[in-house]
Amino acid sequence: QVQLVESGGGLVQAGGSLRLSCAASGSDFSINVMGWYRQAPGRQRELVASITRDDTPNYAEFVKGRFTISRDNAKSTVTLQMNDLEPDDTAVYYCNVRAGYKGSALSWDHWGQGTQVTVSS
Repeated sequence: QVQLVESGGGLVQAGGSLRLSCAASGSDFSINVMGWYRQAPGRQRELVASITRDDTPNYAEFVKGRFTISRDNAKSTVTLQMNDLEPDDTAVYYCNVRAGYKGSALSWDHWGQGTQVTVSS
């Protein structure tokens, strides 16, 4: 299993910024897409942003222009820079990677433990 360690959540006022980081470990695995999901109370988990191994990003419509995702393949890290945060961004944010054993065509989702982001109005 790929181990994912997240950091950077916290409490911020509306209009503020936070930076989430996720480090993946697991030398037997090849990591493909990396990304961030979020889940607010009473709501389903939803994609925030993802990025492919060749640095092609994909953003949810509700974060376009405010959030930026990036990755470092050498360090197996993915970062989400969140600017102009809104109260509706309050949620637990989960790091996600799609990875499989090296040399195998199969891959599956791996999840971090989640980090709380709270935006006050």
